[in-house]
Amino acid sequence: MNNLTPEEKPDIRAVSSSPPDRGESVSLMEPMRIPENSRHRPELADIAIELAARAAGFRRSLPDGVLTALADLVRAMNCYYSNLIEGHDTHPVDIERALENDYSANPDKRNLQLEAKAHIAVQQWIDKGGLRGRATSVEGVREIHQRFCALLPDDLLWSENPDSGERMPIVPGAPREREVRVGDHIAVSPGALPRFLQHFERTYRDLGKAETILAAAAAHHRLLWMHPFLDGNGRVARLMSHSMLLEALDTGGVWSVARGFARNVRSYKRHLAECDLPRRNDLDGRGNLSEENLASFTRFFLETCLDQVNFMEELMQPDQLRKRILLWVEDEIRASALPRKSGRILEAILYRGKLPRSDIAELLDASQRHSRRIVSSLIERGVIVSESTRAPLRLAFPARLASRWMPGLFPERR
Repeated sequence: MNNLTPEEKPDIRAVSSSPPDRGESVSLMEPMRIPENSRHRPELADIAIELAARAAGFRRSLPDGVLTALADLVRAMNCYYSNLIEGHDTHPVDIERALENDYSANPDKRNLQLEAKAHIAVQQWIDKGGLRGRATSVEGVREIHQRFCALLPDDLLWSENPDSGERMPIVPGAPREREVRVGDHIAVSPGALPRFLQHFERTYRDLGKAETILAAAAAHHRLLWMHPFLDGNGRVARLMSHSMLLEALDTGGVWSVARGFARNVRSYKRHLAECDLPRRNDLDGRGNLSEENLASFTRFFLETCLDQVNFMEELMQPDQLRKRILLWVEDEIRASALPRKSGRILEAILYRGKLPRSDIAELLDASQRHSRRIVSSLIERGVIVSESTRAPLRLAFPARLASRWMPGLFPERR
């Protein structure tokens, strides 16, 4: 599943008749959170407060119909960048095609399309509240893995030992039963996983919104530190973080921290590796692991979130978005790809969120027949959608138009 560099690939050792347990204490994973009396706490709290305010303001600025359309596009974007972190470059246009059951004839590319489709299905389930209140529970973490892996093609449900070449099946939702090493970090023994996962759940449940925002980075790393599954841990951690932020910040799913991680992937992986390191001295907290490194990753995590909120807010400025969309419409009309007056419908939906079909003829100052023709053309281009022939029209953001409508959201297709 993961296309990692040799030093990043898990070193998977032979399994015994029962999962080996080295008797590790859960205290090895401490600190699990930045303590209230930590010298790092005030700065991190200030960033968290700013993030909460900006995220809430951005979400409130979007009409419901536009919010829904943007959330759909962000799922594809989040999937693209999460895949990129794993070394899988599946462009959002190909992801969009997979959602329409249009797959590549190349088996490897088809598999990656199916992987992307699986990610989006799980994130959509999360966005609809599937993990509400249990993102950091043992059950919730296992369900993320189970739902994602259950949708993968058989070719992607194998993990290979980079040294021996032994291939081992990945069982959806099942904790690993083998010892692993990731880089310099030796993960906890498989027999110890149940008590570490239970400690993880106890630590991060029922924290309240403010504390959940501050603890999200720590939970992200500590899950990876445990490495509960044979493969797919990075994706599970990012989907868990998405769920935590969705609930604590009420994000509406309209921005993605995965984009920030992928654009700064070296810093992301460096911070994760540094969080594996032991406490340096008496000034570095009281746990087994470095509090200073955990605080540094928390700062990186929160600032990455804030940067992504600011980016999306700038991208969705109504006047600029309207200008970009209408310029595209003018080009399409000149190319005879759209009827005249098509822009009026898109402009109305932008400001109102949804457009009742009964308003269209008057808006266009056209006959019902001509109005239906314009609507049909826009639906065929994938820029407006409707739940039925009578339901209101709402906007869509096709991935293939992102470079025109929302430049910078993801790279141009090579």
